[in-house]
Amino acid sequence: MYGSAQEFFDDLKANADPSRATDLTASYRFDIAGVGSWHVDVNAGKVAVGESDAPADCMIATDEQTFLAVVQNRQSPIAAYMTGKIKVEGDMGLALRLRDLVG
Repeated sequence: MYGSAQEFFDDLKANADPSRATDLTASYRFDIAGVGSWHVDVNAGKVAVGESDAPADCMIATDEQTFLAVVQNRQSPIAAYMTGKIKVEGDMGLALRLRDLVG
C-alpha cells in the first residue's frame, strides 16, 4: 500500500510490468493537486519517472486521495473519471493503457 503519491512514483519504475507494455510508447503527466506533478515516459515497456510539469501525450489530474484509491484498486478509474474526480487531457486511449503498465 502506498501512503502518498510520492511513494507510488518513487516505486513505479521498479514495479512497472514491461512485458505487458512492450507495444506502448507514450508520455504521461500526473498532476496531483497540492502535491506535485510527475512525468512518466514509456518506451516499449521501459519506464522513466521524474517530477516535472512538462507537456505529455496524456495528462491526468486528480487529488491525492482519489489517486491513491485508484492505484490501490479501491476506486474504479472509470467511475472516478465519470464523476469528475479525475480529469484527462490529450489521448484518452493512452489513459486506458495505464493498466497495462501497472497491472
